Amino acid sequence: MTNETGSSLENLFELALQAAQNAYAPYSNFRVGAALRLSNGEIVTGANVENASFGLTICAERSALVRAVAQFGPDIRIEAVAVANLKGLPSPPCGACRQMLAEFIDPDAPVTFPSAGGTRTMSFDEVLPVGFEFKLK
Repeated sequence: MTNETGSSLENLFELALQAAQNAYAPYSNFRVGAALRLSNGEIVTGANVENASFGLTICAERSALVRAVAQFGPDIRIEAVAVANLKGLPSPPCGACRQMLAEFIDPDAPVTFPSAGGTRTMSFDEVLPVGFEFKLK
C-alpha cells in the first residue's frame, strides 16, 4: 500500500478535521475537511462549501486542491491526502474529487478517510483504479 508513517497521516487527518470546522454546510449539515501534503512539504487544507443549487457545491478535497494550485502553481504534486468529517461517518473522496486529484497526485500516495470500520488508508491507485486520461499529441 504505502510506506507512510502512521503519525504523519494522523497529523494530516487532524488538520483535515480542523478544516471541517470551517465548512459551509447549511443544507446537509455534513461538514467535511481535507488536507493535502504536497511534495514541497507544504500542507494545504480545504472545506466543503455548499450552495442552494446543490450542483455548485464544492467538496473539501477539490477546495484544497484549488487552493494548492492557486497558492503554489500548476506543477504541484500531492504526496498524501486526508479527509475527515465532523460526524465520523464514512466519507471517501467522491468520484469528481478522485478525478480532480488524479491530475496532481502520485499513484502510490496514501489517501486516509473515515470508513465503516474506522479510518482507512489506501493508495490513490486503489481509490481510483481506472481514471479518465486525456493526452494531447
